[in-house]
Amino acid sequence: MEFPIYRARRLRRSERLREMVRETALSAKDLIYPLFVVPGKDTFQPVSSMPGIAQLSVDRAVKECQEASSLGIPAVILFGIPERKDPLGSEAYSDSGVVQQAIRAIKEKAPEILVITDVCLCEYTDHGHCGVIKNGDVDNDSTLELLVKEALSHARAGADIVGPSDMMDGRVGAIRKALDQNGFQQVAILAYAAKFASAFYGPFREAAESTPQFGDRRSYQMDPGNADEALREVELDIREGADIVMVKPAMAYLDLVYRVKQKFGYTVAAYNVSGEYSMIKAAGHNGWIDEKRIMMEVLLCIKRAGADMILTYFAKDVARELTPGK
Repeated sequence: MEFPIYRARRLRRSERLREMVRETALSAKDLIYPLFVVPGKDTFQPVSSMPGIAQLSVDRAVKECQEASSLGIPAVILFGIPERKDPLGSEAYSDSGVVQQAIRAIKEKAPEILVITDVCLCEYTDHGHCGVIKNGDVDNDSTLELLVKEALSHARAGADIVGPSDMMDGRVGAIRKALDQNGFQQVAILAYAAKFASAFYGPFREAAESTPQFGDRRSYQMDPGNADEALREVELDIREGADIVMVKPAMAYLDLVYRVKQKFGYTVAAYNVSGEYSMIKAAGHNGWIDEKRIMMEVLLCIKRAGADMILTYFAKDVARELTPGK
């Protein structure tokens, strides 16, 4: 069609017209809200690098879940910060651990919300790495044993979905096998399938108190330059039994979100990580950008790229924006 027969602006004249022809729409149902849970009672400890986000005691986490559910957010993901840490991260797989306590309390007092748990050891080890240290590096196979124990403890507590984020080889298959053998066939796995060694995680490490005490995580998290390898990682996790596959971070890896969705047609999650959140918050605070519009645009673009669900610290803000008056 040639101008002036086709005028694209005809369908941009009003908000109502724009809504009618909009190809991608964001909904509160697309969102997963991350929570940081700590021991204690009535604890609300703000995270300095993440305005609006705090470490929460179990009772406070329950209230956050109730509020999130009232805003139409269907799920939360829990990260635990234990009272004590040790080389093997033993609090991660303790049935009395802070995440396990939180799962039970949420299921009792906010049963309508889905509970996803982060399955990793970095928040629980005194060295800050995601597994068992041998010869100065994380040992893959001995770490798998502990991740399996952690996933099973979360399942026993009532988790709906477990999310292995460690990037150990074979961990999805090991967890799936253990869940099935122990009667938890209904517990789904959200695999951090393509998790890159990114500088965007800085604020999270303050929130989760999980900064490595030596070295970095590049021997197990992915190199940012490798897209084809990311597709291989995703395929491996699908073959091992993942129900949902994740790309993390989201904003700088939208090409991977798109390629994963196009290649596999699988349910895809994307993590709008802490550094992405904090940059927008900081620029908004300084008046350099329109924070709300940028927030909505970024999350819409993540969905447009192919994400079926988005983990984001903006979850409550977005839900309120989508449902004025709440």
